[in-house]
Amino acid sequence: MEENTELARNASASAGIGSRYFDLKKSFKFAMRSLLTACSKEEFDKAFLRFTTTEKEWLHRLYVQVITSLHENIEAEFESICLETKVGATLDAVEEMVEEQELDPLFSNKSNVMDVVEDLSAATKNEIQQLMHMIKLGEEHNSRLRTQLQLLREGRQAMSVASEATEKFRSGNLTYGANWCGEIRDM
Repeated sequence: MEENTELARNASASAGIGSRYFDLKKSFKFAMRSLLTACSKEEFDKAFLRFTTTEKEWLHRLYVQVITSLHENIEAEFESICLETKVGATLDAVEEMVEEQELDPLFSNKSNVMDVVEDLSAATKNEIQQLMHMIKLGEEHNSRLRTQLQLLREGRQAMSVASEATEKFRSGNLTYGANWCGEIRDM
């Protein structure tokens, strides 16, 4: 463990740590420590209510030693992995490329976050307008179908009334014709 820590210190000193690599290490340590934060003595005592005060103190010291050792081991292992995979050199190369692109006035792939937001916003608005147009067309189509259906119902009712009138007229004619024929015979 001590070898890994010493190796990491020597390698980072000779390699020249860039700001991205330094930020990565700092973020890792911050995240790891927040995950492995030792609990307070009071919280620890609450977890071991059945133990004596001496036993609680001994367990708490042991707990603090384990957490401290765990922190050191994780940090050393992280540093070792970074050295093996040459993360520092890679991040330094990325940093150089970014700096070169920032200095290059002809670099065309620069993107402004606000431009991206505006483009997405415009695309979303266009999509909403298209959907609203499609809804309007659908509502117009439904309105035409309702009108046609209403006309068909009215036409069916008119046909029914006309059919009833024709039937009454025909039955009236038949009755009149039968009565008229009967009157002629009676004469």
